[in-house]
Amino acid sequence: MVEALFRYTPEEVSPPGETLRDMMDERGISQAELARRLGRPAQAINEIVGGRKEITEDTALELERVLQVPARFWLARESRYREYLARQRAAEAGRSALPWLKQFPIKSLQACGVLPAGRLTESVQESFVEPLLRFFGVASPDGWQAQYSALQAQFRRARPEKQTDVAAITAWLRMGEIEAAKRTVSDYDAAALEACLPQMRTLSQQPAADIGRELVRMCSSVGVVLVFVPALPGTHVSGVARWLNGKPLIQLSLLGKWNDVFWFSFFHEVGHVLKHPQRAVFLDDASSGETVNSVEEQEANRFASEVLLPKQFRAELMGLALTASAVKNLAQRIGVHPGIVVGQLQHHQRILYSHPLTRLKARYEIAPPTSK
Repeated sequence: MVEALFRYTPEEVSPPGETLRDMMDERGISQAELARRLGRPAQAINEIVGGRKEITEDTALELERVLQVPARFWLARESRYREYLARQRAAEAGRSALPWLKQFPIKSLQACGVLPAGRLTESVQESFVEPLLRFFGVASPDGWQAQYSALQAQFRRARPEKQTDVAAITAWLRMGEIEAAKRTVSDYDAAALEACLPQMRTLSQQPAADIGRELVRMCSSVGVVLVFVPALPGTHVSGVARWLNGKPLIQLSLLGKWNDVFWFSFFHEVGHVLKHPQRAVFLDDASSGETVNSVEEQEANRFASEVLLPKQFRAELMGLALTASAVKNLAQRIGVHPGIVVGQLQHHQRILYSHPLTRLKARYEIAPPTSK
């Protein structure tokens, strides 16, 4: 992506009037004579030669007749020169945009390939303004402010006191938008999504390397876009549920490597998709637990907990012998990884997070599947 944004651009492009002057010299034509041949005022020719006046389509055709040089040549020279001037103005604007740029986690965006590698000198940072604007799909910092102010109005923060770094959060969300654009999914079917939940839950028993690919496939089959985007510092977001272009999007940051946290986060976002307003952008933090005040967050928490531990097993969990064999036996009957049962024991405060049963949890990273 970075290579596509950083194309070779010359340090300086001369105005097409200089080429015109060279051709006039070769042919022994003065500005006054060219003006007569073109039927134009001498001042107009002087301004074209000096780069102060553009070569229009009509002028290009007239030069073609007089100098036998194709109109497309003059129009291409003019276009290239005007683009050069525009880029010079943009570079100047880039210097004034540095305060906007510095809001973002630049080093992390470099590591993700959003921005190119390099030492963060002032001049290098100035060169980052253009690719960052392109990344967000906006023309200027004002455009970013307008676009993402509107999006912020839809934010539903699980931890408002922590999720305050709007620049980092919007960068992370944008990475998810770009990944989502690569996916093709079926039409959304809420009933089919609910019917898939037990099968999705059984994936927790599979090797970590297989989970991401299969979970993405199952979500796609019911019209849900699932993307994995590495966490950015300052976001405090383990997952988000939102609707994008008429499709539900679940974006997971892989914060917290324990498998029970991952699965709770995933089903929490599914709960938002099934139960809550489509216009909202739910920014969730799995570490917030039961401390959230939002009714919607509490409902999504209950939904995730009930998917992972169906109601018929709740009483058994509360009276479960705190041994590895008992945990494994219950996990097998539910159809989940034993680490999820341990997580539920901790969630219901039957054991501490330092309890020896924590060893039954898996700690893994799920590699994002390659988009085709």
